[in-house]
This record gives sequence, structure tokens and C-alpha cells, in this order.
Amino acid sequence: MKTFETLIIKSAWLSAILFGMAGIMLTYEVGARYLFIAPTIWAAELSQLSLIYGTLLAMPWALQHRRHIQINAIIHKISEKNQRIIGIIMMIILIIFSSYVVIYGFEIFLDSFQRGRTTGSLLDLPSWIAELPVPLCFLMLIIQAIFEIQKMAIGITPPSGEH
Repeated sequence: MKTFETLIIKSAWLSAILFGMAGIMLTYEVGARYLFIAPTIWAAELSQLSLIYGTLLAMPWALQHRRHIQINAIIHKISEKNQRIIGIIMMIILIIFSSYVVIYGFEIFLDSFQRGRTTGSLLDLPSWIAELPVPLCFLMLIIQAIFEIQKMAIGITPPSGEH
């Protein structure tokens, strides 16, 4: 569990770096395109990849710290025990949904990898590069959800998520 938590923290930092890189690449692209009339062939596609990887890599950390969008109007009015029960049910639903994403996302990734499908852009990267983080990061989300269920089952209250 400790090793996975370290992985989650590192993936969250990588996510933050990727978002920063996307901002730098897009700023460079805008400057190159509008100031120097010399658009790049790489900035838009690589920034899209950075945003895809950044978003998906941050999901387990966001779950661990309850930073996903939540509506807490009713949940905070019930007992802590019932909040944990509802939290466990929500994690089970998340695991079921994420399992479908892992299975079908892996099939899409594998098909693109086997066929050698590319993006068709000027950079013409293999499509599987953008498709790989979907099954991989949703699998990490499943693992984090299992850890969250374990915590709630032994009485550890998750963070409130009020932010």
C-alpha cells in the first residue's frame, strides 16, 4: 500500500508538470503562429498528449484526497457510519465503471498498437500513445478505490472534499 501511495504522489507531480508543459507548449505555439507566422508541427499534438496524460494520471490522487466534484448537501447531514457505507457503495460503483473502461480501453489500445494506427496529423504519432493511459490510469483508479474501501471499512473517515 505504501509503495502504491508513493506511486500516486509521483504520478500527481508528473501530472502537474505535464499541465505546466502543456501551457508552455501552447504559449509557444500561439507566439510562433501569430507573432512570427511560423506554426509548429508538434506543439498542439504534444500539448494534447500532456493534457490527456496529466488528467488521467491525477485521477487516483484526486480520489484519495476527495478532489473530484462532489455534492455534499445531504451526505453531511447523516451519521459518519452511514457516510462511510455510502462511500463504500460509491467506490464499488466506481470500480465497476472503471473496470469497463480498463477492459474496453485496453482493447482499443491493443487494436491501434497491432494495426499501427497513427494520428494522421503532421507529427503522425502512433495512436496507441494517446490511448495507453486510459486503461493504465483507470486501473490505478481501481486500486486506489480498493484502498479507500479498506480505509472506510476499518473506520477511517475519508477527507471531507470541501474545497
